[in-house]
Amino acid sequence: MNGHGATIRHLAPQRRLRRLELTVTRRLDGLLHGRYLGLLPGLGSEPAGSREYRPGEDEVRRMDWSVTARTTVPHVRTVDADRELTTWTLVDATPSMDFGTAELEKRELAVAAVAAVGFLTAATGNRLGAHALTHEGVRRFPARAGRIHLLGLLRTLLDVPRGLPAAAPVSLTDGMDGLRRAAARRGLVVVVSDFLDGLPDEGISGAAGPQPSWEQPLRRLAARHQVLAVEVSDPRERELPDVGLITLVDPESGRRREVSTGSRRLRERYAAAAAAQRLAVAGAIRRSGAAHLRLSTDRDWIADIVRHVFTQRRLASAARPPTGGAA
Repeated sequence: MNGHGATIRHLAPQRRLRRLELTVTRRLDGLLHGRYLGLLPGLGSEPAGSREYRPGEDEVRRMDWSVTARTTVPHVRTVDADRELTTWTLVDATPSMDFGTAELEKRELAVAAVAAVGFLTAATGNRLGAHALTHEGVRRFPARAGRIHLLGLLRTLLDVPRGLPAAAPVSLTDGMDGLRRAAARRGLVVVVSDFLDGLPDEGISGAAGPQPSWEQPLRRLAARHQVLAVEVSDPRERELPDVGLITLVDPESGRRREVSTGSRRLRERYAAAAAAQRLAVAGAIRRSGAAHLRLSTDRDWIADIVRHVFTQRRLASAARPPTGGAA
């Protein structure tokens, strides 16, 4: 388990942000050994040409020495990828995320995921924008660079009031469509949610079941951008413990239902339905063409992110064409 995250919810807002920043920049960045998160498989920064060197504006390490030698005029490389990247995040901060039975609530874990993306790219000059789905509707943050902008976004996500019914509910489907319209330039899109919204009420059967309502919008996002779907969950959403009679409350609608967890058959049916639900989510994300990162409130989220990054790096290495070869 993640000792760094265990006390986040008990800290004052400013200290929570500082703890998140230190966790990401010290532990995660140290494990990844680099300034770029590499959450998605890709070939890195793609050369887009060269232009003349501008003293005082350009870094010497970006010099294009071959063009400089041919023209006798200093040139620098221009790129169309990681180093000048605009990242958009769609963050689910609706009432269903205000749940957690382990070290973190789902919303705190969602904020940690956004922090991981933001802090590791902030120093490179990349821009980060966000749409947050809250009980009051959509909060929009324009794409900007810098630590102050990122801290403001994270503070807003942490401070969204809990336990309130949705006054102006926005579905995950509508949130994806809205973000697609806002993110006009090709870049990276990170969707952080439990992905429970938009699932069919009945007939869930993994890949063969009805499609979630957000699958097509996610496909449209992935057709233009590199997309990472960060699925946030809690162990009690996957199985029920035997604790007798409990009252379950739907955080979105406020509806209540008493359930006797002493029934083994009920617990087995619950676990089977939850497993089918997760299969349906995974199948929809896979069909959309997005990368899939699973985070759970009872797991070390830093370790899960690192494992995901290493997997994506292996995929990228396998997809990269070999260099050299016979003439």
